Order: sequence, then C-alpha cells, then structure tokens
Amino acid sequence: MKCLSCKSDTVVDGTTTFFASLPNCYVIIENVPCKKCSQCGEEYFSSSVMEKIEDILDKVEHIASKIFILDYHTAA
Repeated sequence: MKCLSCKSDTVVDGTTTFFASLPNCYVIIENVPCKKCSQCGEEYFSSSVMEKIEDILDKVEHIASKIFILDYHTAA
C-alpha cells in the first residue's frame, strides 16, 4: 500500500489511539489496529476496524458521562 499523503511505500501494520467527540462525551479508544506510514505518520483504518469503532461509539454514547477510555481489543 502506498501512503496517500506522502506517496511513500513504507506503510506498515501498527496500532494507534482513536479520539472521538460525541455530543455528550469524549471517547478515547487505545490500541486500534491500523496501517501507518513510517515516513509521515499518516494512519489508515480498514473498513472492518471502522465498523467496530462505529459500533463501540454507538454503545458508549448511551452510557458515558464525560470521558470514556477503553481498549479496542477488549471492546471489539
């Protein structure tokens, strides 16, 4: 895979922290699998990972009060 930002061929598997701002809270999801450009740091998520993130955000939105931090592998 080529990086869409810098056009480098050095995109590798990695993990990242995903931040979301919902109407009633902030959500931080740690250890989210991604593809990461080793040159510029741009991160890419697969469609299956994005679907799981959306599911997590839908559930959290109804139970969180202000800030919610969770691990991707525990919640997915």
